[in-house]
Amino acid sequence: MNGTTSVSVDVCGTQLTIETGLLAKQAAGAVTVRFGDSVVFSAVTNTDKPREGIDFFPLQVEYREKFYAAGRFPGGFFKREQRPSEKEILIARMCDRPIRPLFPDGYYNDVQINSMLISSDCEREADFLAVNAASAALHISDVPFMGPIGCVRIGRINGEWVINPTHEQRKQSDLDLLYAGLRGKFLMMEGSADQIPEADFLAAMKRAHEEVEKIIDLQIELRRKLGKPDKVIDDQEEDPEKLGFIRGLAGDRLADALLIADKLTRQDAVSAIKDELLAACQEKYGKDEDGHWVVDAVKFVHLFDALEIETVRRNFLEKGKRIDGRGQHEIRPLSAQVGVLPRTHGSAIFNRGETQSLATVTLGAKKDSQDLDSVTGGEACKQFMLHYNFPPYCTGEVGRVGSLGRREIGHGALAERSLAEVIPQDFPYAVRVVSEIMGSNGSSSMASICCGCLALMDAGIPIKTPVAGISAGLFTTKDMSKRILVTDILGAEDHCGDMDFKVAGSRKGITGFQVDLKIRGLTWDLVEGALEETRAARMKILDFMESVIPAPRDNLSPFAPRIATMTIPTDKIGALIGPGGANIRRIQEVTGTQIDIEEDGTVNIYSNNEASMKAAQDEVAAISAEAEEGKIYEGTVTGIKEFGAFVQILPGKDGLCHISEMADRRIGKVEDICKVGDKMWVKCIGIDDRGRIKLSRRDAMRDLDAQQQNS
Repeated sequence: MNGTTSVSVDVCGTQLTIETGLLAKQAAGAVTVRFGDSVVFSAVTNTDKPREGIDFFPLQVEYREKFYAAGRFPGGFFKREQRPSEKEILIARMCDRPIRPLFPDGYYNDVQINSMLISSDCEREADFLAVNAASAALHISDVPFMGPIGCVRIGRINGEWVINPTHEQRKQSDLDLLYAGLRGKFLMMEGSADQIPEADFLAAMKRAHEEVEKIIDLQIELRRKLGKPDKVIDDQEEDPEKLGFIRGLAGDRLADALLIADKLTRQDAVSAIKDELLAACQEKYGKDEDGHWVVDAVKFVHLFDALEIETVRRNFLEKGKRIDGRGQHEIRPLSAQVGVLPRTHGSAIFNRGETQSLATVTLGAKKDSQDLDSVTGGEACKQFMLHYNFPPYCTGEVGRVGSLGRREIGHGALAERSLAEVIPQDFPYAVRVVSEIMGSNGSSSMASICCGCLALMDAGIPIKTPVAGISAGLFTTKDMSKRILVTDILGAEDHCGDMDFKVAGSRKGITGFQVDLKIRGLTWDLVEGALEETRAARMKILDFMESVIPAPRDNLSPFAPRIATMTIPTDKIGALIGPGGANIRRIQEVTGTQIDIEEDGTVNIYSNNEASMKAAQDEVAAISAEAEEGKIYEGTVTGIKEFGAFVQILPGKDGLCHISEMADRRIGKVEDICKVGDKMWVKCIGIDDRGRIKLSRRDAMRDLDAQQQNS
């Protein structure tokens, strides 16, 4: 179409194309990114100036998957897309994390990125396309963005790296890594792995980076093809004179306050200094001609934040002092206990310093699994779930309690991925872990992994191996002449530092990972160092966890449902389910059990009651049973004819009891003995070559009388 501009590059055998000029021409930047038959659209808009009174960078990243992309109607009554799914929220977060640090310091204009999947080949996820589309739209716009970046997914099958694998390939892969980078630098990673060693993990990122640089070059080519000059962007520094004034007034006292170990006491001390400095600034600089404070509350927030970050860094980089007095790689004190709640199927409490998680485990039937309805295909349901809750009281604050925030969804997903790798694939239960954060001062998602693992072992779930998680941080000088890694960061170290590098895993290797950066990329030596530091810390935490509970309990909780597994012929599945599910519902209602039926004829029966379990087993067994000649059955009369009665002796199995077989005497009519709905003892006296069953009430009564006399 006229007016469009596109560029393409080969990414491991598939063409990746970025196009602009066709859609959303009023946006600051808009592109489509195509890979195979999957297309993601992204549009960037921004405001000309910051909102009045804003003291943060208001970046909003949205992502939606349209059902028309796969030629499908949305489910539900309204037949249109509703609020974003968890998957869409997680992809929006993946787009946000690598681009957020690439805006200049001091830029507070509103920036909104709206991305959506508008065509899907249903063979692979579109998350990596969404990251590339957001970057490309930003890069061709006039928004001050220090990109571009590139993103790919990488897996490993039989020792071979696979770039942007399909759903089927991901099932065979021992790694699922979404990787984003700048030219020559690491920027973001997220995903899971089957206990992959650190060396292999690093090699995967370096292989992914080779493809990432192709995508970066492609975006640069697109901007130049549009006739736009290369961007030159500078950070907006805080006023050095005013920053020097507050530093001179309280810099040393702030440095001492930021070394107070107790979080709440430290916050109170810092707040007192902050209030004092605001008053001093307003007294010194006064008001302008319009009667407004020269240093108002919003401007002061930026000044004080810069001083606080500078002070925390100087305390560590120059004096070697962390906020709570720990050494560079020292882990905060650990404590834990399991079996803390009497009726849950598994429970644990885990503390790392002031961060505390209460985790519970619930076991259910497979039908309790979460159904997934993804536009792009993939797994139809999720059998293992981990939900993370972060209430206001965990930070000693008053706050709104309502629907889940993106942060809670993201932290829960990270912990879930990390633990899902060690749940046996053939485990016949649906499993739900809930992590309630009771106290937070850094890396509560990693505490959720540790606590969730302890609760799983307390529940008696035969996990492959224990898993723990820990986060590494980074402090650097402005010129990057000093770069020092730290382990187990506090919340304030996260805010004032450069990195939150989260890694979970077992003794054998990595199972889950996620990185948030505040600086513009990491060199490979820092990535390698962070992987090694988190590995060493993980071993110490695993030592501690194994001292609390060394292995999964031998038995499930007495309150957890027990399971009995049976197998029926596949041609009997329909009979067990019944018309519209009527038979299986009847069995569950009568016996008080839950029953799952697999396509291969496997039947799982769940119950806490032995008698109920036995009753359900008998019902299921009866479905697949065949009539046996010489066996006595208590059947139900289903039909009356002049020549006899039809009696159901097994589900779906009726036989004829001829009028001559009704009694040991001559009777006038069948109704003299029975009517429809009556229970009646009958004996199978034959099965003809067409499968028709012959029954005798006379022989059954005679045999039963004989058994009674003999007893």
